[in-house]
Amino acid sequence: MKKYLLALLLAPVLMTSCESAKNATAGPENTTGMSQNTEGIRNKHWQLVMLEGQPVKMAAGQERDAHFMLTDSSRVVGYGGCNSLNGSYELNEQQMRLRFANLLTTLRACPGPENERGFLDVLNQADNYTLQGDTLMLNVGRRAPLAVFHAVYK
Repeated sequence: MKKYLLALLLAPVLMTSCESAKNATAGPENTTGMSQNTEGIRNKHWQLVMLEGQPVKMAAGQERDAHFMLTDSSRVVGYGGCNSLNGSYELNEQQMRLRFANLLTTLRACPGPENERGFLDVLNQADNYTLQGDTLMLNVGRRAPLAVFHAVYK
């Protein structure tokens, strides 16, 4: 029963992880450093660069940067620094509203989970965003940004 439940919970994570990897490699490379797509926030690799006003650096042994991507099918996929994440989102681009829901992560044990915990807290708290070119800020209410992300084109 436990194996069945675990397989049932991990199936959506694995399916969307494959989809996000395919989407990430499908686009053309950007070697100029210039923005490729300045419209909207979907289908972009949003790399975490600042958390609660502090710059974010990759921890020793961290596989890749903390990031997320919003798919066209209202799914969010990403990586928190140790664990993969998956969930859903509601987006209202006219009002610049963004809410994440049903966030799930893998359960790997890693040293120094503070940034990942903070990253997940931001996703759970954010209710709006500000977009300036390739910089995305997640906010709650009218307070200073909870987190700042840069679009990365691979």
